Amino acid sequence: MKHLSLLLSIASFCLFTALLPLLAEGAEPATRQAAIDQAAESLRPKLIELRRDFHRHPELSNREERTARVIAEKLRALGFDEVRTNVGKHGIVALLKGSQPGPVVAVRTDMDALPILETLDVPYRSENRGVKHACGHDVHMTVELGVAEILSRMRDRIRGTIKFIFQPAEEGPPPGEEGGAEFMIKEGALQNPRPSAIFGLHVMPNIEVGQIGYNSGPAMASSDRFSITLRGRKVHGAYPHDGIDTVVVAAEAITALQTIRSRRINTMEPLVITIGSIHGGNRFNIIADEVVLEGTMRTLNEEVRSTAIEMMKKTLAGITSAYGASYEIDFGHNNPVTWNDPSLVESTLPSIRRVVGEKNLISPRPQMGAEDFSRFQQVIPGFFYFLGVGNKARGITGMIHTPEFDVDEESLVVGVRVMANVLLDYLDRQ
Repeated sequence: MKHLSLLLSIASFCLFTALLPLLAEGAEPATRQAAIDQAAESLRPKLIELRRDFHRHPELSNREERTARVIAEKLRALGFDEVRTNVGKHGIVALLKGSQPGPVVAVRTDMDALPILETLDVPYRSENRGVKHACGHDVHMTVELGVAEILSRMRDRIRGTIKFIFQPAEEGPPPGEEGGAEFMIKEGALQNPRPSAIFGLHVMPNIEVGQIGYNSGPAMASSDRFSITLRGRKVHGAYPHDGIDTVVVAAEAITALQTIRSRRINTMEPLVITIGSIHGGNRFNIIADEVVLEGTMRTLNEEVRSTAIEMMKKTLAGITSAYGASYEIDFGHNNPVTWNDPSLVESTLPSIRRVVGEKNLISPRPQMGAEDFSRFQQVIPGFFYFLGVGNKARGITGMIHTPEFDVDEESLVVGVRVMANVLLDYLDRQ
């Protein structure tokens, strides 16, 4: 197998080298696109090998040491003008400068995996037990590195500079640590030079391979993680009238919080308030004096988000007051709505349409999953689209964040083709 892999790599390199003159010569987008298509196809074995390597060696948020090292080494080998490491913990910011003057555009990918046990019997099974790339970040990194390799060979066709951002801790940093997009921005990922726009993608198993999904305006929800602490008074379970039972208070609070969505917010506005965990009490016959509820809130509208937060506080204040209890609510890690700049979407769609075809460009409903790519979009215009990785015919349907998640690796070539054209077309338009 090692000899076969070596032969495939040599063949891919030879084909890629033969395509370099075409990459340099292409004067029109269609001609350039054909060259990129052929170059991406020639990289297929390398892309598959790279994605499987990432998948075999997943690392959790803010622990992406090997992952970052592999990426930095590959970017340096490609002759990037600048490769900054340890930005926002293990993040990487790399610059590819074209031979022609122009603006700066950024492309971002995430690097971390999830604490999920690998259950699939595949050749690229995770070797880090209990950790899996169950959200497709292995695909994201591979696509961005594939784009980096192709574009590094055609600098004379680049009008401006492309900033490649590899971000750790998209899934959220460990408690007590900084991380993710917010930390990278804090450490200057969008400065020196500052991009005029940023692009990113995310795999989606309910979109078939070969298709690209997009939304103009809201694409993914805001996410707020909250913790509610209810405090009462402990007493023997036989004498509840002498205490304040926070288990009962919690039961009413959980029910009442759901009426915010069902009765107090416009029914046409998406909103989710989920209580994911309840902790309280220490013995069967003792009234609990403290219960902690943890959950998440999701919405596609910042006004709805702020209104719902205030309603949560008022609801909890009323219920606890009625029982003589008290509460504290803490909103921790959060992400804003992933908002695709409509003008950027409109100007980019012709590029995607040209690559995948009209019938493969779809616009699903915005979803309630969240992404901290939204942090970048708060600073500069951004477009975050979805790369189809599902294949119903082959049984590749497992959703992200599940042990059954997998991808059709044909998506690697599609992803490289689309993003390479999107970036170059953007620089041309500017």
